[in-house]
Amino acid sequence: MSPLRFPRGLYGVTPDWADTDRLLAAIGQAHAGGMTVLQWRRKHGAQADLRAQALAVRDLCLRLGLPLIVNDDWRLAADLDADGAHLGRDDGAVAQARLALGPDKLIGCSCYDQTALAARRLRDDADYIAFGALYPSDVKPDAVRATLDHVRAGRRLAETHIHGAPAGGMRRAAVVAIGGITPDNAAPVIRAGADGVAIISALFDAPDIRAAARRFADLFSADPS
Repeated sequence: MSPLRFPRGLYGVTPDWADTDRLLAAIGQAHAGGMTVLQWRRKHGAQADLRAQALAVRDLCLRLGLPLIVNDDWRLAADLDADGAHLGRDDGAVAQARLALGPDKLIGCSCYDQTALAARRLRDDADYIAFGALYPSDVKPDAVRATLDHVRAGRRLAETHIHGAPAGGMRRAAVVAIGGITPDNAAPVIRAGADGVAIISALFDAPDIRAAARRFADLFSADPS
């Protein structure tokens, strides 16, 4: 099987916290517990505050060697020289983001419950396709619901779309699941073919963030497919 273009495992997604020091400490704990990649996602706040936090998160991720994905804003991702961007339905085309970010950056796309959309994003050279919400989500209570069948279908699609990597060799796109996932319900999602689980609440709202990250990481270790 071709190796992934996107890190397998726990994909932490930041909560919408204004307290940057608290956020940085939480990211450090999640990384120590086994988080393999981070998405910075901040929806509210003054533009200057958002940029200052994004810079602080980027600097921490550089020190940790932790890949950083910027939610929604590929322009900011390019400006920060982040490791990539995550695009929702209205965040622009993959080709546009790829042109700005370059061939060695990671681009992921929300595909909701739409396998046809996932197939299009793979043809556009996305590095991962994300399905969800898999379970009821406190962050997005009205989110479209996807199922394990969508994850399975996405995995089949990803395994038929193999791309050349910038540094040589071949890589396949990854499948990410999001929405209401916890250490208690993640195992079936991973068995269905998810290469990554994107987690906000069950990670950053946990009483022990490092321990929560370790529980997720252990699930991937137990299922090495």
